[in-house]
Amino acid sequence: MNCIKLKKCKTTTFFPACLILLLVLLLALPSPAINKTLQDKVDEYIGALVKMGKFSGSLLIAKNGDILHSKGYGLANREHDVPNTSQTIFRMGSIGKQFAATAIMQLQEQGKLDVKDPLTKYIPDYPNGDIITLHHLLTHTSGIPNLTDFPEHRKTIMIPSPVEKTILRFKDKPLEFAPGEKFKYCNSGWLLLGYIIEKVSGKTYEDYLEEHIFGPLKMTNSGYDHHSTILKNRASGYHITKEGPVNAPYVDMSIPHAGGALYSTVEDFFLWDRALYTEKILTKASLEKMFTPFKSNYGYGWRIDSIYGHKRIHHGGSIFGFQAHIARYVDDDTFVVFMCNQRPINAKKIAEDLAAIVFNKPYTLPAVEATAEKNEEKNKK
Repeated sequence: MNCIKLKKCKTTTFFPACLILLLVLLLALPSPAINKTLQDKVDEYIGALVKMGKFSGSLLIAKNGDILHSKGYGLANREHDVPNTSQTIFRMGSIGKQFAATAIMQLQEQGKLDVKDPLTKYIPDYPNGDIITLHHLLTHTSGIPNLTDFPEHRKTIMIPSPVEKTILRFKDKPLEFAPGEKFKYCNSGWLLLGYIIEKVSGKTYEDYLEEHIFGPLKMTNSGYDHHSTILKNRASGYHITKEGPVNAPYVDMSIPHAGGALYSTVEDFFLWDRALYTEKILTKASLEKMFTPFKSNYGYGWRIDSIYGHKRIHHGGSIFGFQAHIARYVDDDTFVVFMCNQRPINAKKIAEDLAAIVFNKPYTLPAVEATAEKNEEKNKK
């Protein structure tokens, strides 16, 4: 029976039709802001940074092995207006240390070294090498001075240097503290680890990673960066100055070596994250060792802490013209990585705000932050 055709229908027959009409009207209304999807929130947040000139790069978010958001923002090449995509290749800086740490743990599993070994086992004449262990190098607790802090470092970054020669720049400098006494970030230690990987494996660091990590995981867009290589989808690096963006200074990638000479994409890092939940690359025991903090919440190539009540295994990366951050929320099987082809950016703040978006916690849009920063500057004047 069709109640619409009943001229003499009572209120009880007309009422259902009113309800249906009301429901149709409600469904036609736009969704309220609180119903924004994760993708909408990320686009709004990163888009604001891009408009302010504070981000240019790619980002990927995944949960339970499913990619929720993967996208590029800004330009990979400003001269030719080439946009960033999820396939754009970036220099990764220090987030590459996790691959060196993995190589060390693999070689330990093969019985070719032990993280308790003294440095003198591999470099017999290294000063104080009898009290410095591989463990100290992996955890930034060796006391060795940090090469990238040296005043002359900026003047030598463009000169090719085999790792053995680069080590000579800090080898004879006195220790800053007793090994194991405290944490101080030290890229020098990772050059030593890279040298040891090559010496023990009989392969170049580049070839070792390709054969034992990148190749097996089909990370086809990851590797050791070389300026001379024609690399499809490679992003150019920029520095943001008061006058605007400029091309980043040239750095010969033989200098950072195992401390930060690699490149990759956010999509390759997703493959890496998935592998770390398995024993494809390392045994469970080795993974647990790598993810166990020693001092200052630092394990082997990873920082381990929590944010918003969620355990976080993460690391940042920075090299001329590039910044990046990777975060694994292992108890939630959630993964967030972004790679950027400009410096400086507030990578720490971006990582924290993305975590807030993922876990539905409060965060502030960058435009509001910018206004607050300007007001603060005015008050200072």
